[in-house]
Amino acid sequence: MSDDRLRIAPRGFTDGQWREFQDRGLIRIENALSPEEIDHYLAAVDRVAAAEPRYRPGRSLRLDNAVELDPAIAELIDHDRHVGYVYDVFGEMLKLLRSDVRIRARGTERNAWHPDSPRALPYQVFSPELPLRMSVGYWLTDLPAPRMGNFVYVPGSHRMQHLEQYHTHDPAPGEDILCVKAGTLTVYNGNLWHRVEPNETDVERKNFFLSYCPSWVTAGDHYFSNDDWLATLDREQRIIMRSYRHPHGLTNPDAEDFPLFLDRESGADSDPDPQPHVPLRIRKRTTAAENRLAAARRA
Repeated sequence: MSDDRLRIAPRGFTDGQWREFQDRGLIRIENALSPEEIDHYLAAVDRVAAAEPRYRPGRSLRLDNAVELDPAIAELIDHDRHVGYVYDVFGEMLKLLRSDVRIRARGTERNAWHPDSPRALPYQVFSPELPLRMSVGYWLTDLPAPRMGNFVYVPGSHRMQHLEQYHTHDPAPGEDILCVKAGTLTVYNGNLWHRVEPNETDVERKNFFLSYCPSWVTAGDHYFSNDDWLATLDREQRIIMRSYRHPHGLTNPDAEDFPLFLDRESGADSDPDPQPHVPLRIRKRTTAAENRLAAARRA
């Protein structure tokens, strides 16, 4: 069964990207944005920065819940450019955990080594094979060399619950300093250990991060979304925000919110089910990541 009013799930990981994501914890997609799209999103960064009373030119800035700040950022919630990657892992329970605008200027604060997860009891304690948080980075500034406020990570460290350099800026063995062109997209496992290089240049690093999780993981930058703002979103964007007023909705969302997407191969709204009497909203639906892990175990 399918519904022409619903969207087919956007493309997700290729086989090679999935292997790299599982091995290194991060993939990069170069030339994901056209020059016009880069300018479109840079203008959004500049608008929200100008509207922020705390912001001073030449200083770093981080703004949380960025999707509520500008329509150009809100359009990214379910953008075909990246949402298929996170849907591959979180499937029908996909939720936007947080969204950030970042400006990193010369000589300003930077993050020490850390994973994006609970620190005292990391996510992988409960989910050792798959992440419970994934972040998509939109890189809007050319960062051709180190010491430009670059993202730094240790490939494969998403499988580690400890890092000797934790909470320091010390270099770690095997670290990769991300040097990217404007228009690059990154997708990384939230368990990945990472830090930020100092910016010793006059180039301000500007980018977005959109982080996703299963709907029952606590959001990182808001409790509820503004109702008037939610009314401006399309169906899939509204669902992915998961702004349910009753907490039970986070584990058992409303029937109208199923399916989020139709199957990208068959166009079906559910898996083949021997129990068709079971309501759609409570049927098990297998994710692409589950299928890949099952295939790897059989190999």
